[in-house]
Amino acid sequence: MREPVELRRQRILAAVESRGAVRVSVLATELEVSVVTVRRDVEELTRAGRLRRGHGVARAVRTVEETVAAPAARGTGRPAEGGAVALVVPERHSYLYEAAYGARPVLEEAGFRVALHIAPQVPGAERPLVERALADGARGLLIAPRWRSAAVEEADHGWLAQVGVPTVLMERRPRPGSALHALDVVCSDHWYGVHLAVDHLVGLGHRRIVLAARDDSPTARSVRAAFADVAAARPEVTDWSVALSSPDAVPVPVPESPGADAAPRDRTPLDLAGLLRERGATAALLHGDVDALMLVQGLAEQGVRVPQDCSVVAYDDVVAALGSTPLTAVAPPKAEVGRAAAELLVHRLTRPAGTAGPVRRIDLLPELKVRGSTRPPADTRAPADTRDHAPADPRDRARTPAPIPVQK
Repeated sequence: MREPVELRRQRILAAVESRGAVRVSVLATELEVSVVTVRRDVEELTRAGRLRRGHGVARAVRTVEETVAAPAARGTGRPAEGGAVALVVPERHSYLYEAAYGARPVLEEAGFRVALHIAPQVPGAERPLVERALADGARGLLIAPRWRSAAVEEADHGWLAQVGVPTVLMERRPRPGSALHALDVVCSDHWYGVHLAVDHLVGLGHRRIVLAARDDSPTARSVRAAFADVAAARPEVTDWSVALSSPDAVPVPVPESPGADAAPRDRTPLDLAGLLRERGATAALLHGDVDALMLVQGLAEQGVRVPQDCSVVAYDDVVAALGSTPLTAVAPPKAEVGRAAAELLVHRLTRPAGTAGPVRRIDLLPELKVRGSTRPPADTRAPADTRDHAPADPRDRARTPAPIPVQK
């Protein structure tokens, strides 16, 4: 599906404002459109006074704060008096945009102006945005770095631990003992979210479950690790496996890493129907929503009906309800994460000097929203008290392969 023009131009603005200047040919490659299309977008943005155009180059003329920051504190009609707070989220990440929407009213009601920064999809994109925000006087920082791999996360630890202003991480849990261990953090409890999904499927009578998940974000890695832990601990689950939900859902190495491009990426789409048949699985947990909807569409094209032949639970619940079959979904409290993170930051910014108090870690529990994509498997439609307590076939456990290693 073609990307809307305004969204593409917002992505161009984000890329240019984060780097200062970008060649049109580079933008075309990153956006996967023609050079002519980008040139036309840059010309329109230049006419609107939002960019400066050079020979084959687009240059920034203003900061992200000036273009997207809230103009006034909510309800006062006056400029915010507490100064600016930088809010940094990844480009094209609707999950974290909901967290940003949750944070904004809390900050505005406390008298802080919100300076929103959209980080492009390149490793290290957050650092220049944060440095610019600090240079412009930002008093605090709410940030959800993309961190598509553990190596990219490690590369951010040094500078992010030394920004010099109160900082709260959203949906990012630093490695224990790392330089960021002592930052305030607000996260969804993804282990509990996966537990809800597996418990729901097991309660319906499913015993063989597949996880098709991304592997390119801290949330994705948490979901994968949690599924391995939860499924292995449930005696009712006689077989489980993990697959990549999309050929693009893999970590991106740090560019300067030796041999970063040495291993070619397998871009073969997942044959979910084939995997279900191979494993004898009757249920699947799919992360995230867009991948889930596309995989369900692929199942339909291969004659696998949801939920008659396979029950499906999505993880994220951003657009899961919009499918032709609305998907049962684990819904992390996205807006509440942003709200709680903003409250933590306001607490830091408004306390008297020298009374910051202890570092806080807040975990918020997801909920399960049951829709039309889950039901008992066709061959186990017996009364629940019989089904749930039937002994597992010992041959099933014997045939269960060793769990697939999961990146954490």
